Amino acid sequence: MGHGAKNFPAACRSGGRSFDALVAGDVPPREREDDVMQKITTYLWFDKEAEEAATFYTSLFPGSRIGDVQRYPEGGVMTVTFELAGQRYIALNGGPEFKFTEAISLYVDCESQEEVDELWARLTEGGEESQCGWLKDRYGLSWQIIPRALTDLIGGSDPATSARVVQAMLGMKKIEVQGLLDAAART
Repeated sequence: MGHGAKNFPAACRSGGRSFDALVAGDVPPREREDDVMQKITTYLWFDKEAEEAATFYTSLFPGSRIGDVQRYPEGGVMTVTFELAGQRYIALNGGPEFKFTEAISLYVDCESQEEVDELWARLTEGGEESQCGWLKDRYGLSWQIIPRALTDLIGGSDPATSARVVQAMLGMKKIEVQGLLDAAART
């Protein structure tokens, strides 16, 4: 049985419990205080790779974890709740009807070139590089891997320096901090 968009509303269940049971309060409360949902959570639609993707993403960032895994009635994974560096996401195995586009991306504020290099290498493995620090991972999700130095240099008080840094960035796929610093130093 597929998990496509046509099947999803009929399969709305939480851990095998019916929606009616959830509304009636016939399910146990969350066991831990940190399991409370944040107000707004990014919901990511995958064909059938939700658990694999969540496992991969949580391996990238310290302090990340897999939370709840909810299943379709026939036992396959429906949703995976996970945290990346304190931010909660939900991944859905919803079928092949919808694909990710660059219209939404996950922006990662990197403290160093080493962090940029490591994330870039891992996320582009099986994925594809784009321009200006953007990439698509093996699941088609777009990411911006941006060193903090870029925003610091562009946000400076000298418009000419900012313009040189932006020009340097426009010629890069993966952002290279030294290239940005060199552009900023030119007069």
